[in-house]
Amino acid sequence: MEFVIKDVMQSSGVKFGTSGARGLADEMTDQVCYIYTKGFLQYLEQQGEISKNGETVAIAGDLRPSTGRIMAAVARAAADMGYSPMNCGRIPSPAVALYGIENRCPAIMVTGSHIPDDRNGIKFNKASGEVLKSDEQGIVSQVVELAVGALDGSFEMPTENPDAGKAYVARYLDIFPSDCLAGKKLGIYQHSAVGREMIVRIFEGLGADVTPLGWSDTFIPVDTEAIREEDVALARQWAAGQDFDAILSTDGDSDRPLISDEAGAWLRGDIAGILAARYLGADSVSTPVSCNTALEKTGWFADVRRTKIGSPFVIASMNEAVEAGSKGVVGYEANGGFLTNSDLPMFGKSLKALPTRDAVLPVLSIILLSIQENKSVSGLLTDLPQRFTASDRIQNFPTEESARIIERFKDAAAVEEVFGDRFGRVEGMDRTDGLRITFQSMEVLHLRPSGNAPEFRCYNEAASQQRVLEMQRQAMDILLRLKG
Repeated sequence: MEFVIKDVMQSSGVKFGTSGARGLADEMTDQVCYIYTKGFLQYLEQQGEISKNGETVAIAGDLRPSTGRIMAAVARAAADMGYSPMNCGRIPSPAVALYGIENRCPAIMVTGSHIPDDRNGIKFNKASGEVLKSDEQGIVSQVVELAVGALDGSFEMPTENPDAGKAYVARYLDIFPSDCLAGKKLGIYQHSAVGREMIVRIFEGLGADVTPLGWSDTFIPVDTEAIREEDVALARQWAAGQDFDAILSTDGDSDRPLISDEAGAWLRGDIAGILAARYLGADSVSTPVSCNTALEKTGWFADVRRTKIGSPFVIASMNEAVEAGSKGVVGYEANGGFLTNSDLPMFGKSLKALPTRDAVLPVLSIILLSIQENKSVSGLLTDLPQRFTASDRIQNFPTEESARIIERFKDAAAVEEVFGDRFGRVEGMDRTDGLRITFQSMEVLHLRPSGNAPEFRCYNEAASQQRVLEMQRQAMDILLRLKG
């Protein structure tokens, strides 16, 4: 039988885009995952990246209950097409992506990232890095042949190969001095993050005194952009009981970081990104339009580029920066994911570019910046222009409903009719991604449907922490009323 990817998207309910495949775990059947994997590999064949000569396809996954089954379906598709599936085990998304880039092979990560474990996903990486927006149409238009009985019987995954995980750890331990974090006391909130043990190994290997915290045998959907109240309370509790310089964590597939200050207050990802870029000596920074405007206000970076939300857009912008002649090209997102598109000089060596979200480099950079500046993490924040952001989401909010709400705000008058009593008159509106409204007070309200889950996200920016949290509560109340 023949299947067209875009038709399978409609019939299965499993979306396929630049973030890969995402959907309910029960709807991500072996057949759907097999078809999507074949479509992706067929596309790479057409692009001349692979040619059915037994090339390796690296496969890894997170710790969700459904991940093992989906990894097997992915591996079976690769094997049936004449490729050699490499079982990299349960390792971070940036680890398997790094392996693919260094070894010039496709890399596939089975993960739902930060979303609940009743859902899952497959993130596809080309040998050159992430799938970009320009690749999307070519993938979804693929026609896949599924032979009768192709999925009959069991499929045995290859024996786990530790090389990809080892290479990711070595990326840091081979570049940074083994005592560069000596004297620093770090808590690492492990929960159900796939990189929980690997991250301990890295930071201990760089000389830090590490205390593992909060291991969980069940999956916890830690969202670094909409931090759960439980995780806010846990960090403050741990900080109060122990003399940590910082607490570190990641989301489920360990590509988005969390870092707290010494009091256990989590830093926003778009603040962490500014500090990391500062330490790394970046001259060009690409970041989505939703991120904190303190970036421009610092005056630290020669070239600042604003993009749509999503790592493919950040990567495309970083590519343009390289073409324009920038030498230290980085990018980051509001979720804290940090990307590099230049080889960066570091301790007399060269840290190779990794143009995909990474959770280790930004938090390591912030701690090293605190050492360099002889300041606490909270002390680093005082060097920044005082702009504060907050974000939240309404779950189980259909994308069509989100789009309908945004559509009603056709002009400033329509916005002021709903939000004017709380936020004042409108200064400007930006539709780069969703709807970003700047009020005359320079306060910001940004509304956007999630691209990979039935969620409506709301971002705010103001001149004080108290005010931005007040804005966030008010905006969420209004949005819930609009939902009806």
